[in-house]
Amino acid sequence: MNFSNFFKCFCLFLKCSHLFFLLFIGNKIQAQLPNTDSSKNLEEVVISYSNFAEKKKNIAQKIDVITTKNIESANAQTTGDLLASTGKIFVQKSQQGGSSPVLRGFEASRILLVVDGVRMNNAIYRSGHLQNTITVDQNCLRRVEVMYGPASTIYGSDALGGIIHLITKGPVLANTPNLLNTGSAFTRYSTVNNEKTIHADVSIANKKIGWYQAYNFSNFGDLKMGDKYLAAYPNFGRRSQYITQINGIDSVVKNNDDRIQKFSGYMQWDIVQKLMYKQNKYVVHNLNLQLSNTTNIPRYDRLQDVRNFGANIGTTLRFAQWNYGPQKRYLSAYEMLYNKPGFFNELKFNINYQNIEESRLTREYRRMDRYDSQVEKVKVLGATINGRKFIQNHELVLGADVQLNNVKSTATRTNLITGGISNLNTRYPDGKNSMNNFGLYAQHIYKFKNKKVVLNDGMRIQAIYLKSNIIDNSFFKLPDTAVLQSNVALTGNAGIVYQISHSTNLSASLSSGFRAPNIDDLSKIFETSTTARQVVIPNANLKPEYTYSVDITLKQQINKIATLEFTGYYTLFNQAIIKAPFTLNGQDSILINGLKNQVLASQNINKARVYGFTMLANATITKAITFNTTLTYTKGIFITNKNKLSNIYEKQANGNYALVSKKVEQKPLDHIPPIIGRTTLAYMHKKYSAEAFILYNGWKRLDEFNADGEDNAQYATPDGTPAWLTANWRGSVAFNKNIKLQLAIENIFDRNYRAFASGLSAGGRNFLVALRVGW
Repeated sequence: MNFSNFFKCFCLFLKCSHLFFLLFIGNKIQAQLPNTDSSKNLEEVVISYSNFAEKKKNIAQKIDVITTKNIESANAQTTGDLLASTGKIFVQKSQQGGSSPVLRGFEASRILLVVDGVRMNNAIYRSGHLQNTITVDQNCLRRVEVMYGPASTIYGSDALGGIIHLITKGPVLANTPNLLNTGSAFTRYSTVNNEKTIHADVSIANKKIGWYQAYNFSNFGDLKMGDKYLAAYPNFGRRSQYITQINGIDSVVKNNDDRIQKFSGYMQWDIVQKLMYKQNKYVVHNLNLQLSNTTNIPRYDRLQDVRNFGANIGTTLRFAQWNYGPQKRYLSAYEMLYNKPGFFNELKFNINYQNIEESRLTREYRRMDRYDSQVEKVKVLGATINGRKFIQNHELVLGADVQLNNVKSTATRTNLITGGISNLNTRYPDGKNSMNNFGLYAQHIYKFKNKKVVLNDGMRIQAIYLKSNIIDNSFFKLPDTAVLQSNVALTGNAGIVYQISHSTNLSASLSSGFRAPNIDDLSKIFETSTTARQVVIPNANLKPEYTYSVDITLKQQINKIATLEFTGYYTLFNQAIIKAPFTLNGQDSILINGLKNQVLASQNINKARVYGFTMLANATITKAITFNTTLTYTKGIFITNKNKLSNIYEKQANGNYALVSKKVEQKPLDHIPPIIGRTTLAYMHKKYSAEAFILYNGWKRLDEFNADGEDNAQYATPDGTPAWLTANWRGSVAFNKNIKLQLAIENIFDRNYRAFASGLSAGGRNFLVALRVGW
C-alpha cells in the first residue's frame, strides 16, 4: 500500500487496538450484558439477490444494508452523501450537484443503479463520473442495499463492480377498518453551504387501498471549503478568482473569500407518489410515480480550467459558463405481486417507463457569439417477470426482462449578441439511437439438511442490440456514420455459505459480469480534457467488457457481543474499455474552434486485475454504547502490451511528477480510490442519542493515477491527492414520540481536503440542525 507513513501507522494502530479491545475485554462486557445476542442481525432480509425477500445469512455474495434508521441518522444532503457517510463506499464529485459512487474500483456505467427494482442505467451512462444518484431523493428512501462484485445474473449488463439498489418508502395498509394515517416531515439547515431543505410525506390507507405522497425541496448555496491546509499545499483548491459580467462584458474578478467555491450552488425538488391496491390475499397491485428536477447545476471543476486565448487576452479562466442543464428524471412503474399463482409460490411482474433529460450549457470567456447547448433525451421502456418456486430445500427463481432505450441528441450554438442560432455538433449521433436488452435468468438456493451449508448458484443469457447513425457528418467527417452491434453473453455465479460453528461463518463465491458497449461508448464525440485539449471520437469496433471475481468472507462473533468480519476479493477484468490515442482519417489530432486537439477513442485492452479487502469490527460495550469500524483497500492494474507506449506519471528530480510515455507491462487502472474507512463510537439511551466518528482516506500518489482515464490529475496537488481525516459529531433528542431535534458538527477541525479524482473541495466545518416530526 503506497500511502503516507503516518496513515500506515494509524491504520495499523486501529487494527491492533480493535483486536485487543474485542479479544481481551469481551469477557468483561459479556458479564455486563448476559442477554445481548448480536446474532439477530443474521436474520436481516434483502431483496437484491433474487428480486424476492431472502435472508441475508443465506447469500454468499457480500451485501450491505443502509436501514431507515441509518438514513435518518446520517441526515445526508444527497443520496451520494448518504453512501459516502458509510465509510465503505467511495464517492467522487466534480460539482456539488454530483456524486459518483465507486464499488470495488468500478464506477459510473460499470456499476448498476436500481430504484425499486427498475434499472436506472440507460444507453448514455458514461464511463467517467456520473451524478445520477442525486436524482433519487434520499429522504424518501426506506433502505439501500449494496451488492458487491459482479451481479449480472439477475440484473444483466453493467453490474461489473456491483449494484446499488435504492428502495423507496410506500403506503402502509391498515390492520383495522379505520383509516390509517402515517407520515413524517422535517426541515434542515446547514451552514457550510447555506443549505435549506424541507420534506414531507404522508400515507393514508385502509385495509385494501393505500396512497403515499412525498415532497422534497433543497436549496444549496456555494460550498465553503475547510481552512486547515497542509503545509505543503497552502493554496490547494482556493477559488481566488471567477468570471462575472460588468457592464455586459465578461470580467475576471477577485474572490473576496477564496474558500467559497463560487458558482457551486443549485436547487432540487423531488416528488414520489405511490398507490397500492390489495385485490385479495393473493394479489397486490402497486403504481409507482417519481419525478426529480433541478435548476442548472454548475460544473465546478470546469469553471477552474484555464486557457491561453492569445495575445489580446492571454491565459485566464476558460469558461464564463459551464452548467449541466436541469436534470430531469421521470419514472412510472406498475407492479403486480401474485402469491400462489399456480406452479410458482410467488410471481412478480413489473412494467416501467422512464423519461430522462440532461444537457450541457457552455460559453467560453468573452465569447458572447458562442453559447453552446447540447441536449440529450432518453426514453426507456422496461419489463420484468420473476417467479419463485420452493421445492423441499430448494428455492428457484426464474425470470425474464427487457429494456428498450431510445436516445435523441440535439445541439445548437446561439449568438447572444444577434440572437442567431446555428447547428452544432451533437454529443451523440443526431440520427436514430437505440439500445435494446433482452435477458433470461435463473437463480437457485439449496439449504442442506444439516442447516450449516447453503449453496447459491445462477445463470443468465443476455442479448443486446444497438443501432446508431449520424445524419450530419460535416463537423468531423467520420469514416463510419452508422453503428450496428449485437452482443450475446452468458454469465453466472456460484457460492457457498458454511456455518463452521455457532460463532463462525465462512462464505465464498465466484461470479461473472459483463457490460456491453452502449451509445456513450460507441458513438460519443466530446472534449475530454480542457487542459490537455483532447477529443474523443466514436469507435464502432468495441467489444463487451467482462469481469470474473472470487471473494471470501469470514465472520467471527466474540462472546455474542462483538463481531469481526474480513472480506477479500480478486477480480479479473477482460476486454476493459479505456480511452487511448486514436486516429481520424489518418490524423492523430484535429482542429476544434481553431485549436489543435489530440484524438482519442474508447478501445478494448487485453485485461486488468482488481483486488482488495474490507475489514469490519463492531461491539456492544454497554446497553447504551456501541463501537464499530471499517477499512477498505482497493488496488487495480492494467496489464498492457509492453510493445506499445503507455502514458504514466513519473517522478522527476525536483520531486514533482510529469506525464511521460514509455513501454511498460502494466499501469494503474483508473477509478481506483485510496484506502478508506470510518470509526464510530455511538451512545443511545431512551430519547437521547449521540455519535462521534471519524472518516478517513489514504494518499493517492500521482504515480498511481491513470493518465488516459478519469483520475483528473489536473485537480490534484503536484504529488497527488493527500490523505485526510475528519472528526465529526451528531446527536438527537426526542421531545416525545412525534418530535425530534437533530444536531451535527461535521469536519470539526475544518480540514481542507479534496476526495480523489474530484474537482470540488469538500466542505469545511459545518453546523447542521434539523427538526423532525412523525406520526
